[in-house]
Amino acid sequence: MNRYRDYNTYLRGIFGERVQKIPLDAGLSCPNRDGTLSRNGCIFCDRKGSGSGAMIDRSMSIEDQILSGIVHARHRYGARKFIAYFQSFTNTYGPLDRLKVLYDSALSLPEMVGLSVATRPDCADPGVMGLLRSYGDRFLVWVEFGLQSAHNETLKRIGRGHDVAAFEKAVMSALRFQLNVCAHVILGLPGENKNMMHETARYLGQIPINGVKIHLLYVVKGTPLATLYERGEFRCLEREEYAELAVDFLELLPPEIVIQRLTGDPFGTDLLAPEWAREKGANLQLIKEKMEERQTWQGKKHEKSIARRSSTRS
Repeated sequence: MNRYRDYNTYLRGIFGERVQKIPLDAGLSCPNRDGTLSRNGCIFCDRKGSGSGAMIDRSMSIEDQILSGIVHARHRYGARKFIAYFQSFTNTYGPLDRLKVLYDSALSLPEMVGLSVATRPDCADPGVMGLLRSYGDRFLVWVEFGLQSAHNETLKRIGRGHDVAAFEKAVMSALRFQLNVCAHVILGLPGENKNMMHETARYLGQIPINGVKIHLLYVVKGTPLATLYERGEFRCLEREEYAELAVDFLELLPPEIVIQRLTGDPFGTDLLAPEWAREKGANLQLIKEKMEERQTWQGKKHEKSIARRSSTRS
């Protein structure tokens, strides 16, 4: 039994085979780092923009990054079809003509079947949403918005520079252009307890999104979060805690939402803590084991899913 709707299965259902994302660094910036909003960035983000895109050489062209990624993904996963994933920093933040050149370059090879663009909710104006929509007839297109938490006090604490209302506005803008929307959330943010994280899951269950990425908050060297950690002012989640919270989160999400990620994926040399975050395979396995132990599944505690099950039994 598949207890949650995982991304790989979703892609196989569309393309009939394994499809692999290729992370890209477009050399863009972020309004939370270039002085438009702030120069400090979010407390968890380093100078490379965080994410596994941190492994990419920014001096490489998009075409070369794609070619390198294809070689790696073919060798490691046996994939033959690929999605261009603009991951690092804010990938809708720039002039439209420059963004179009970047997206076009990433999709120029026949092996490319999709485009996924990670960005901030406050960088989702109609012009760039329309540009993304223009690829929709030929490619699978997703836009990924970093929400992180449904609590404005948390967003302020971690230096996001936007509120929850900005996320809702961005989602509605993307949906008007018929784009698939993925929300990023982080478990273990400073000041948040279990109930607050559950509330974020419930909130996402009420918003018309298509996918979710659930991240572990890990500490990267050279970030404001690293300073808090080294002062003893921030404690990372333990592995068991995170696994239980991830299962809780899945239970509260609608069953139709695609789960694109269930844990963090830190770049090895930059990780400060927790050490167990390096063990992605073991962490995913523990989450699956917890779901088995609890005899649970994605959507089990989602209100509409409960109502549907109740009406079916009556």
